[in-house]
Amino acid sequence: ECYVQNTAREYAKIYAAEAEPLEGFGEVPEIIPVFLVHRPANNIPYATVEEELVGEFVKYSVRDGKEVNFLRRDSEAGQKCCTFQHWVYEKTNGSLLVTDLQGVGMKLTDVGIATLAKGYKGFKGNCSVSFIEQFRALHQCNKYCEMLGLKSLRSTQQKQRKATSMKSKNLPNSSTIKKTLPKKAREPRDFISSEH
Repeated sequence: ECYVQNTAREYAKIYAAEAEPLEGFGEVPEIIPVFLVHRPANNIPYATVEEELVGEFVKYSVRDGKEVNFLRRDSEAGQKCCTFQHWVYEKTNGSLLVTDLQGVGMKLTDVGIATLAKGYKGFKGNCSVSFIEQFRALHQCNKYCEMLGLKSLRSTQQKQRKATSMKSKNLPNSSTIKKTLPKKAREPRDFISSEH
């Protein structure tokens, strides 16, 4: 828990350094630190400690990556959390995603990280790779994504779909082959020796 949250915190610091100087961007989300405390005299010798967040606790993203929360989509904090996710996704070439963003205002806690199955630079997250796929499919860019110059995920998906559909259109299907080949050429041994 400490490792994941503090790793996400480091990404948030770099994000803040890029976003805060931009005119009109304003305050950026901050992931609060979490500390591991050793208490040898206690029945449970280890515990985590973090700052208490006072106010309305909001989930800006849920663990499965779905963007269903209106406070996420419509609030400034929610939009900036979406932009942070997009920024991390782009900076890591789609290999890592900070998810489960939640907290009070711009202060976030108890976040998760999804990585590709092989991990990212030796780090493996605590969330499924499917979260990355869902984020890529569901994310809608907002003005903060535009201010940071992030590339639209929609255009990338549309290009991939178009390339896939073009490949399938150019390849003949088996019924086309059967119709154009002589009856004798349909036998497997003739395919092997054929010059086609």
